Amino acid sequence: MSIMPGQNISMVCKGQEPLAIVPVNGSYILGIYKGTLSDYDILLKYRQKEGDNWSRIRTPKHIHWAVDMLIKHYSEPHETDLLLDSLLNLWEQTVPLETKAEQDELLSPDKLLADVNDEAAKYDKLAGKGEYSVKFLILIAKLLMVQEKTNRHDAYMFKNLLERLKEHRNIFEIVSTATFH
Repeated sequence: MSIMPGQNISMVCKGQEPLAIVPVNGSYILGIYKGTLSDYDILLKYRQKEGDNWSRIRTPKHIHWAVDMLIKHYSEPHETDLLLDSLLNLWEQTVPLETKAEQDELLSPDKLLADVNDEAAKYDKLAGKGEYSVKFLILIAKLLMVQEKTNRHDAYMFKNLLERLKEHRNIFEIVSTATFH
């Protein structure tokens, strides 16, 4: 079962309606919410298809993202390194949100999916590797980068995680970076 037009999968979280809802591959629904750390802070929540049902609303964690990239790297090291290079390039191009108009443009589900679809198509060897789809990982990464840079102009934690994964650092360094230690 996938998300059908007109199908209502609730993404209300703690009484808050999302700013945007993005269905991904019929397997995920990403809700983007107003955060509290800055005027244009965003929070990410998702639901995942589990058999015929949808999971509870979850928050994507850096460690989940990193573990999935490690699984993909184990299966397809070269392809995963190419994806990490692309994400590091995206990091350099990412700018903080400074206006409501910029936030609205970023959160357009059609634009987000078009950008992610084009990028994910380059990494078809990673399909079926790990828990998350490449499309979902790229979408989460893109939004985490914007979130981090919007809340702190000098932020670099996600970039450090990408670099440690790309450099094939030991598992302890990667986990430490992904869990903010």
